[in-house]
Amino acid sequence: MEIKFGGKVLPVPKESLIEAVKALRNSPKRNFLQSIELLISLKDVDLKKPESKINELIELPHPLTKPIKICVFATGDLALKAKKAGADLVLGKEEIENLGKNKKLARKIAEENDHFLAEAPLMPLIGKTIGPFLGPRGKMPIPIPPTASIEELINRYRKLIRVRIRDQPAIRCKIAMEDMKDEEIAENAEAVISAVEGKLEKKMKNIKSIMFKTTMGSPIKVLLKEGED
Repeated sequence: MEIKFGGKVLPVPKESLIEAVKALRNSPKRNFLQSIELLISLKDVDLKKPESKINELIELPHPLTKPIKICVFATGDLALKAKKAGADLVLGKEEIENLGKNKKLARKIAEENDHFLAEAPLMPLIGKTIGPFLGPRGKMPIPIPPTASIEELINRYRKLIRVRIRDQPAIRCKIAMEDMKDEEIAENAEAVISAVEGKLEKKMKNIKSIMFKTTMGSPIKVLLKEGED
């Protein structure tokens, strides 16, 4: 899995991203902290081609104020270190085996956690138990290198989001929380747009529209450069 980083100059004016974010602020307030999603609609993309199936991990310049959840499959000392490092969920061999008997719990864990890290020897067992729920979601565990610092890995993956194209020419991913600054939200959007554009054959010409959306709000369209929309 290739990890993409932002920072590239985009044909989407930053001012347009910030204006769209400000427009979101006019939506009715909710009694909970809403997430902000980035919606990218594509055009002239042949999803039958393997190269069109985008499935990337992208590092956000500004971590979400609501932490990304990390689940670690590990045993022994590594499991203890993962718990100490603040993993949201740590599952050992016996618990992984039980997931094969409890599909409801396996599905719940697959849905509620954003990233999965695993001790390499556990990968075959994971594939048989919770794997059928992780695979379709593009969340199969990343093997933990023997010499890696589990604390550093967890901290790194808390900054990563997954961007996927499934069966429709569109991308939808959470890039921020509404309590973040407008500029931070815009810069997170830039990182995602840059990574997606880099994977498209015709770059921005393959992007039909870009929108922001809060959890309960209506989509707000981002104005693209003339000739790109």
